[in-house]
Amino acid sequence: MVLVAKDIVEKDFLSMRRDTTALQGAKQMQSNRHGFVVVTTADGKPEGIVTEWDYVSRIVAAEKDPARVKLEEIMSVNLVTVKADEDLDEVAQLMAGKGIRRILVTQDGKILGTITARTMLARLKDYIDSISTQIARLQVPRA
Repeated sequence: MVLVAKDIVEKDFLSMRRDTTALQGAKQMQSNRHGFVVVTTADGKPEGIVTEWDYVSRIVAAEKDPARVKLEEIMSVNLVTVKADEDLDEVAQLMAGKGIRRILVTQDGKILGTITARTMLARLKDYIDSISTQIARLQVPRA
């Protein structure tokens, strides 16, 4: 069995409009325990992503007031996406090659969810454990 992106996608993610203030976004990220927010258009299409690093580097280090900064000012617009049926080894290579910890999974032009490095590691460990158990069972001699 080969795992694909839709097998481990996290469907629970935050999305906000570009005119949301950074302060509002941070409060939502904190209360929902998310380290990022996907910035979407009115019809739900992704147009950017804001991560905790964006807050540190583009607001705190720049000494800006988060109540006056809009998400559109700090979002990264070069989104990296994969299709829902993309093999996980290809997803992992893409994330590693681009040096990113989050990737958007799309299906039929819409966001299905996200994959984070943390989720990928946890799910791959579960998958390896499952395969190892199956191999061990096959190696036990029958009486």
